[in-house]
Amino acid sequence: MLLGFAIAHSGLAALRPWGESQIGPRPYRILFALVSLPLAVALIAYFIAHRYDGAQLWMLQGVPFVKPLVWGLSFISFIFLYPATFNLGEIAAIAKPQVHLYETGIIRICRHPQMVGQVIWCIAHTLWIGTSFTLVTSLGLIAHHLFAVWHGDRRLAARFGDAFESVKSRTSIVPFLAIAQGRQSLNAGEFLRPAYLGVTIFVLGFWWAHPWLLRVTGNIPW
Repeated sequence: MLLGFAIAHSGLAALRPWGESQIGPRPYRILFALVSLPLAVALIAYFIAHRYDGAQLWMLQGVPFVKPLVWGLSFISFIFLYPATFNLGEIAAIAKPQVHLYETGIIRICRHPQMVGQVIWCIAHTLWIGTSFTLVTSLGLIAHHLFAVWHGDRRLAARFGDAFESVKSRTSIVPFLAIAQGRQSLNAGEFLRPAYLGVTIFVLGFWWAHPWLLRVTGNIPW
């Protein structure tokens, strides 16, 4: 399932220039969503239903500090997974979808924030659940996002050329590395945006809905 999602998601991303030239940006965005979203929902539901499959490698849920640590890491992961640089109107194809070259906000910290968010999410949930199934799933997700780092840079270089190479020289894949090396600086004002409030509300809502999601997915006959 992970391999199928990775091929569909990254494959459609690679075909975007050709696809948009054939059917236009909005229809291609809708096609991308119609393929990616059902696969992603199925993956999430399957993971929740089978998270305790396999060997129990460790069990730390009774340790006092583990639960707040897991929730804290999960919150941070969503800040990276859904940065404010995303244009929600374009994602929903309300506005004309475009490829943007950013160097502000969370991109100053890391050029590929989704990869960092996925790694943090995987660490948090593998720590909490502690099964071989969760560990293998996390390694698969991380592998896909590490591939996406190379794939994303390749697509941006092909589209923007020297402009991307200039941004690349001032940003880093490793979080905060470009800042530590003096190639980049933080601007706190760039993080005071409504999108981050939306992410916070989403995380709190997901926290509230978590027990319900566990019950619903547990009743699916896989």
